[in-house]
Amino acid sequence: MWPKFCGFLLRLMGWTIDGGPVPEDKAIILGVPHTSFWDFVVSYLFYRQFGTTKARCMVKKEMFFWPLGPILRALGGIPTDRKNGTTLVLSLISAMEKEDKFILAIAPEGTRKPVRKWKTGYHTIAKAVGCPVYLGYFDWGTKHIGCGEKFELTDDARADTERIQAIYETKGLVGKHPEKFITH
Repeated sequence: MWPKFCGFLLRLMGWTIDGGPVPEDKAIILGVPHTSFWDFVVSYLFYRQFGTTKARCMVKKEMFFWPLGPILRALGGIPTDRKNGTTLVLSLISAMEKEDKFILAIAPEGTRKPVRKWKTGYHTIAKAVGCPVYLGYFDWGTKHIGCGEKFELTDDARADTERIQAIYETKGLVGKHPEKFITH
């Protein structure tokens, strides 16, 4: 019942769903462009409508205050200390290795502010766990959302990230706050 309601609500908000969930039990979905807290809400509704494992995503730890904290955890939010990236990446690798199913949604920008050099933590996690990376998107201009295409990683995290940024740049995506999304 809940998945149908999530899909209904997403469509009621005007969104068009492109494709379905990722076929793997473990995967990383990049969420681009990330310019608003509403990206989390739309992404949650998108993934839950399929009735499969919920996609988890990182949310800055400052958001986990009462009563919002328990709600965010129930929705798949993972408290994130952005000051210690290495510890965060290692804890996510450990969590993904322990569970049979773990879909992790990550905003490679790392923040809702405009960022030219995207973070590579997603790459480290994917390589360590051996899971694929998908180029997910939520386009506020056209209101299309999807998990996107699978991206084959190499051993060069920075080069892969630059190629990913170039792919996103060609898509012409619009963030909820367009001025906050840049790819170069």
